[in-house]
Amino acid sequence: MKYSIDKKEQYVIFTPLEEKLDSLLAPKLKSELLTIHAEGFGNLVLDMAQVKYVDSSGLSALLVGDREFSRIGGIFVISGVQDHVMKLLKISMLDKKLNLVATLEEAGEAIFMHAINGGVEGESEG
Repeated sequence: MKYSIDKKEQYVIFTPLEEKLDSLLAPKLKSELLTIHAEGFGNLVLDMAQVKYVDSSGLSALLVGDREFSRIGGIFVISGVQDHVMKLLKISMLDKKLNLVATLEEAGEAIFMHAINGGVEGESEG
């Protein structure tokens, strides 16, 4: 699986550089998300701008990310969801469960608001 990681002060942006998030790539995505979580990052943005197709394995990986980051009081935000993927999220009613935003800027704002509202505090807060 090709991807990029951008570690910010308050969160990590994980960007899959793949068009499909299917049964071949979903286990790798789960593994990477769990690794980032284990490194001590409490908040993660999954930038799905390049992902055009997701199957049930991919949805499972998204739920694992959401569960793991939420479990410690963090937030798992998904940005840039393509139309086809959004339709699948709505059909499966995961659009109600997951934190979905349109842009990376909105993702950063969601993480900031989560921190203000009592989520995981950043290292710079005192």
